[in-house]
Amino acid sequence: MYDVIVIGGGPAGLMAAIAAGEKKANVLLIDKGNKLGRKLAISGGGRCNVTNRLPIEEVIRNIPGNGRFLYSAFSIFNNEDIISFFEQIGIQLKEEDHGRMFPVSNKAQSVVNALLRRLKELEVEIRTNSPVQDILFDIDNKHTIVLADGSTIDGRAVVVATGGKSVPHTGSTGDGYPWAKKAGHTITELYPTEVPVTSDEPFIQEKMLQGLSLKNIALSVLNPKGKKIITHQMDMIFTHFGISGPAVLRCSQFVVKAMKKWKLDKVAMHLDALPDKHEEELFQQVVWEIKANPKKSVKNCLKGLLPERYLLFLLKRAGIDETTPCSNLSNDRIRNFVHLCKNFTFQVNGTLPLEKAFVTGGGISVKEIDPKTMESKKRPGLFFCGEILDIHGYTGGYNITAALVTGRLAGMNAANYRTKPYE
Repeated sequence: MYDVIVIGGGPAGLMAAIAAGEKKANVLLIDKGNKLGRKLAISGGGRCNVTNRLPIEEVIRNIPGNGRFLYSAFSIFNNEDIISFFEQIGIQLKEEDHGRMFPVSNKAQSVVNALLRRLKELEVEIRTNSPVQDILFDIDNKHTIVLADGSTIDGRAVVVATGGKSVPHTGSTGDGYPWAKKAGHTITELYPTEVPVTSDEPFIQEKMLQGLSLKNIALSVLNPKGKKIITHQMDMIFTHFGISGPAVLRCSQFVVKAMKKWKLDKVAMHLDALPDKHEEELFQQVVWEIKANPKKSVKNCLKGLLPERYLLFLLKRAGIDETTPCSNLSNDRIRNFVHLCKNFTFQVNGTLPLEKAFVTGGGISVKEIDPKTMESKKRPGLFFCGEILDIHGYTGGYNITAALVTGRLAGMNAANYRTKPYE
């Protein structure tokens, strides 16, 4: 019988197995795939954004899905501890914009290899190509894992780190939810987060702006009364099906939630292409340019204000022919154009499916998990960590931080569980 059985070889499972191994527990790490760390190896565009160095308050603010649940966990093991951990296992890290931490090698595989080396040093037993079919809970102070081939394995404590339902080709296919449900846990509704957004607006369907990137814009999701629910100032890109890019991924969960909350088929989004300028200030600037260049066409006069395709698109929307000489432009038309630069509003009708999302929203209710140990409040000796929990953050190292921190606590406390007296 093993002291600890960890199911799932993603970031949370790898960290849990290492944490249990460091406590001298007899650990088995089991995964249905043919290799461990597959999601980790493709994360951060193949560079692996292992954590984020912003202050804890900021990190929690960037985990809009139950980030506050992690306060207790962060008091035991936090983002600075993650950095120290990786440096101790031979991965030097560097800080990039917004606190994102990457390996100096720029290779996600080097992170995976270091974790695998550490497992080997700790003599953690690894079984790949071993899908788990079921968990039989708490019989004679042990848990029994039933594999797909019918064989069984016993362990005193079990850590479930099977991930969510996003990026399924890496093995995240929601396997752990039925086991959690059987153990008495509530699974909150699953939905895509950090996912591109879809739209059937004519300008999208006609691919007018397809492939156009806009830098440092402010993108908002509006409620039915036109009030902003959330705004993110980052980059975005227009696609053949809608919009994508960092600002869009961060807004996506709010699109999903608004559609559900108000039972909407469509949600309005608001795009401010020049968020660092007030509308009146921008109007005065454009008027000055136009008056200074009366003979130039409006297109040539305003060149450089916005990317050319977007400039022409907004001029047309404002009812201005791009070849019109500046001297022929009325102030009303200019004001209309400036308003669109700051307030282009369009409708979106949803997101790509959960399988296409970077992160799964929803999961095991955190109310039923001990925040200091990651142990189930329903079943002693059963622990959960990583994306299977109803915790989700923005991209930028926040989800992996949550996975590594919850994995660390689950592994440590699963190892401690073996020393508990039999009842």
